[in-house]
Amino acid sequence: MELAEMLGVGTGVTAVVGSGGKTSLLAELAQELPGTVVLTTTTHILPFPEVPLLTSPTEREVEAALRKGRVVCVASRAEDGRKLTEPALGIEALAGLADHVLVEADGARRLPLKAHAAWEPVIPACARRTVLVVGASGLGRPVEEAVHRPEVFCELAGCAAGDAATPGLVARAANAEALADVALVNQADVTPDAARELATLLDVPALVGSLRQRRF
Repeated sequence: MELAEMLGVGTGVTAVVGSGGKTSLLAELAQELPGTVVLTTTTHILPFPEVPLLTSPTEREVEAALRKGRVVCVASRAEDGRKLTEPALGIEALAGLADHVLVEADGARRLPLKAHAAWEPVIPACARRTVLVVGASGLGRPVEEAVHRPEVFCELAGCAAGDAATPGLVARAANAEALADVALVNQADVTPDAARELATLLDVPALVGSLRQRRF
């Protein structure tokens, strides 16, 4: 069974939130899913290596690019000129042009764990599936070191910033946020027992594995 099937990712718009492997998951799904795929964001991403990039294209330009290659990235240039941000066309318009639209819907500053501010994540209203990614490499580390927005995490989990991010605390925070339909506990090759424990504590179905090793 392929990863997309295990996560229940079908046609239409899929949002990916959380931390510890969102971009890697998007790239893996793009290669795996049948039909045409648009990679994009509602926040900020970097360009995907070896994936054609269209910045602020028209609908016709997107259609033409998808005829040439099955997977494209569609976005706008951020002010810094390096990162990409939400496409001018909008997510719903892209959904009418491709079989699959995969959206990175928040950022985590490369930390393995994350809690969300009130304005996050930016999940498109038309999303049919939302996948939460959790980086197991953060388990056991101090919250203040492993978590993006540790103050929000501590409020949700009822802990202190110096406490270890145990599977129980991470699950408590994720369950309180209730953002996703399914979860991927990634980086399980680093802390396999803790990763499996976390998966059992989440309120949504959870897949445990390693995107790096492609084992789930």
